Amino acid sequence: MSAYVVMIRRTVTDETEIAAYRAEAPLAREGHDVTPIVAYGALDVLEGADLDGVAINRFPSMAAAREWYDSDRYRHAMAHRHRGADYQVILVEGVDRP
Repeated sequence: MSAYVVMIRRTVTDETEIAAYRAEAPLAREGHDVTPIVAYGALDVLEGADLDGVAINRFPSMAAAREWYDSDRYRHAMAHRHRGADYQVILVEGVDRP
């Protein structure tokens, strides 16, 4: 069953760190079955607090998503994200369609 990593960016605090994250994060997809679905496009908050951006990546399973998220390469990129912005990251299982 597919799985999705939803990354909600609330605020950016350090543009230099976010630029480093943007450069390194795509490289962390190498060797993983990940499909970017949404990448910080236009958004309209219908409910809840304002936010700065959203990214969604699709994986073939929860285990595959965790393998990518826990990989050394993504952890290195993630350190820049943590220093440069306030995020909430959610791993959610998709639904099977007949």
